[in-house]
Amino acid sequence: MDAVTQIIAAAVSSGTPLLIAVLGGILIERSGVMQLGAEGLMLMGAVTSCLVFIQTDSLALTILCVLAVGGVLGLVHGFLSITLRANQVVSGLAMTLFGTGFSAYLGKKVSGQPIPGAVPKLDLPWLENMPLIGGVFAHMDLFTWVSFVLVIGMHVFIHRTSWGLHLRAVGDNPATADVMGIPVMAIRYGCIIIGSMLIGIAGADLLLVYTPTWNEGMTAGRGWIAVALIIFARWNPVRALVCAYFFGVLDTLGFRAQLIGSHIPSYFLKMIPYIVTIVALMFLGWRNRNKPSGAPEALGVPYIREQRF
Repeated sequence: MDAVTQIIAAAVSSGTPLLIAVLGGILIERSGVMQLGAEGLMLMGAVTSCLVFIQTDSLALTILCVLAVGGVLGLVHGFLSITLRANQVVSGLAMTLFGTGFSAYLGKKVSGQPIPGAVPKLDLPWLENMPLIGGVFAHMDLFTWVSFVLVIGMHVFIHRTSWGLHLRAVGDNPATADVMGIPVMAIRYGCIIIGSMLIGIAGADLLLVYTPTWNEGMTAGRGWIAVALIIFARWNPVRALVCAYFFGVLDTLGFRAQLIGSHIPSYFLKMIPYIVTIVALMFLGWRNRNKPSGAPEALGVPYIREQRF
């Protein structure tokens, strides 16, 4: 495997957890609810996958438990944001603080314990002869293939189905959607729960595939990067794929620079993906300052249904 193929493979591995988290965030925010709890959800997904897999050695049961934990936390966020109409920013930040602290507590006993080979790779030898990308796609893990399916499925769902039209209507103008008979509350609850499940799976992918051992705070801000990439991708699943792997390339280049003996301190190399993300968001905001942002118009605004007589 040549150097370019190695970089692409590492970028895909690094970017896949981000991609799944961004897709979950897009689904939630398309319904009009802000999600700033991605960091906590990813950490809870990671520690849950570590604890369950060590105890059961079953990938299927591990995924089910991660989905359950993500769904419950999403339900809590939905109850606060939709039913109680609490401030969505505060609710999301509370989710991050809770996930960060509780995951650290749960993961004390398994910290540093390796979990190799938890997720199987799908070997497709007939792809190996393809130039440049053959060596990457011929031996990818299961989660990466699932992320590709999610991108295509979510794009078709949002832009090509009647349910996707309902989702966009709820995110842009919930009052009008409600008048048209669309179940606003049910759609928002469903999107929050499913989206939180996906963010939890992103944390599981980070632990089971990319860094197969639990360490406190192992996401290293990736949840916040996912929140930023939702904006960078303009709430579009296909653009999310490009943005996530762009971050993965930057992360990989910084790591490889350390391997070849770069004299730049490692702390600065680790900062590169985050700095570039901030700069890219600033540039995007400046370039599109007179254009629509692409965000759902009712994002972050609690919906209060008027009383009917």
